[in-house]
Formats: sequence, C-alpha cells, structure tokens
Amino acid sequence: MLAEGPAAPDALIKDTTTAGFRQDVIAESMRQPVLVDFWAPWCGPCKQLTPVIEKAVKAAGGKVKLVKMNIDEHPGIAGQLGIQSIPAVIAFTRGQPVDGFMGALPEGQIKGFIERLVGPLGPSAVEDVLAEAEALLAEGDAEGAAELYAGVLQEDPENVAAIAALVKLHVDAGDLEGARRFLAMAPAAKANDPAIAGARAAIELAAQAETLGDTAEFERRLAADADDHGARFDLAVALNARGQREEAVERLIEIVRRDRTWNDDGARKQLLQFFEAWGPMDPVTIQGRRKLSAILFR
Repeated sequence: MLAEGPAAPDALIKDTTTAGFRQDVIAESMRQPVLVDFWAPWCGPCKQLTPVIEKAVKAAGGKVKLVKMNIDEHPGIAGQLGIQSIPAVIAFTRGQPVDGFMGALPEGQIKGFIERLVGPLGPSAVEDVLAEAEALLAEGDAEGAAELYAGVLQEDPENVAAIAALVKLHVDAGDLEGARRFLAMAPAAKANDPAIAGARAAIELAAQAETLGDTAEFERRLAADADDHGARFDLAVALNARGQREEAVERLIEIVRRDRTWNDDGARKQLLQFFEAWGPMDPVTIQGRRKLSAILFR
C-alpha cells in the first residue's frame, strides 16, 4: 500500500521564547550545534534568509538545528548578545556562542558556515534517500520507494522531488484522489517547478484517459478512416495511460505529419504535455522530441 501522507517533521527547526531559550538553545547545543536566527516580521532580509537557512539546515541531516527568535516579542536575549542589526544568526556549541553572521547570505555561504561547525557535509541525507528511492523504483519496488519519499517529507515537507514522485506513484496506482492530495502539498511558490508541473500534467493525463474507455473502438475507427485524427488522438492518450509511451508518441507524431493544423495544433500540444509529465530526461521524451523536431524543422 502506498504512503498516505507524511508524519510530522522532527524538531530540526523551531521557534523559541525568552523562557524557552535555555532549553531550546543552551541545553540542546550540548548535543549538536544550534543556530539561532534573530528576526522580526517587518524585516525584509529576514524573509529572504528564512527559506535559504531552513533548506541548509535540513540538508545537514540532523547535524545542526535551527531555533528562530522574534526579537519584537522577545528582545532580551538579542540585547544580551549585543545584536543591533537583523537578520543575525548566532551559532551555539556546548552552551556558548561560537560563531555568527548578519544579513541574508546565499545558500553556498550558509552551507560553508555550517561546515565550519560540523565538518564537510557532502551530499545531503535527503539527496541520498531520494537516490535510493529512485533505485527502488527502477527495480520495480514502488511501495519501498513510496516509504522513502514519505520519509523525505517528514524531514522536508516542501521537498518538490518527493512530492512529485509520490503524485506519480499514486497516478500509476490508479489513485488520482491520493495523487491530488500530494500535489496540494506543493508550496504555492513552487507551483511552476518542473517536477511539480510534471506531476500536475500526469494527473491531467490520467483524468483525461479515464473518460476514454477501451482502445478497440479507436482502432476500429482508424481502420475505417485513416484520417480520423480524433480517434488517433484519443488512442494516443489511452495508450499513454497503459504505459505504452512509444506507441502514444507515434500516434501523435502521425497527426502532426499528416495535418499540423488539426485541432489548433492539438497533437503537438498533447505531445508537449506528455513530455512534461514524463520529465525532460525520460528516454521516450528525448526520443519523442527528436521525432517532433525532425517534422517541424525539416
């Protein structure tokens, strides 16, 4: 059975208060470094820093934690540390502040800052799990892959690679409702990410195919009239839903070859949706693009 959804993420990232600072930062830094992000709601650079530093902390795979403190609500600690400008990030180790920076640094510099505390990070733990999940998929173990992707979402609920993969796994399993639930988890800011766009296209194609039924009728219509492009188009969509991608591409390529203007260039547009759903590096996408280019630019 495929994963139903992610569990709550662990406390790699949390907000704290003046009262909670001793436990969340001082005590916790006895186990691993803790970064304290001093911020305020009115601070524009703070908003730029937040997604970048959160991503870097998650990528560190538990070697460091992030605690955020709103200085408007809790100014005391920042005052004690002499912080006069935000965003300011102070690293604590063994109960003591040991390093820090001010301003919204780029991701690479933040990673370097973390590596000064914990040593080289190498590939992130999340990336390792994603690679392992892809290997399981290649071996045909969809359930094992789904469990790993769900585990990634426990660490990083907005990881678009894991969300997109789970969407497509549920599409392949015929569970469009489940696929839509996972797609809804994608953050609005990443709605146009290629992985999310591909997942959305996969759902749309599957929903389209559900309305078509068996392919025999389309084959019969084509046998009776080779210029019945409507039947050829529907056959391509149905074939794709069955996993017969190469055959689906051939049917649409045939329409483009015979009548580029049919249905307002509909065959070419459908091919592009196929390619988006399959991903740019899928072998059938690459082959299909070559065939399409050979017709369009001959």
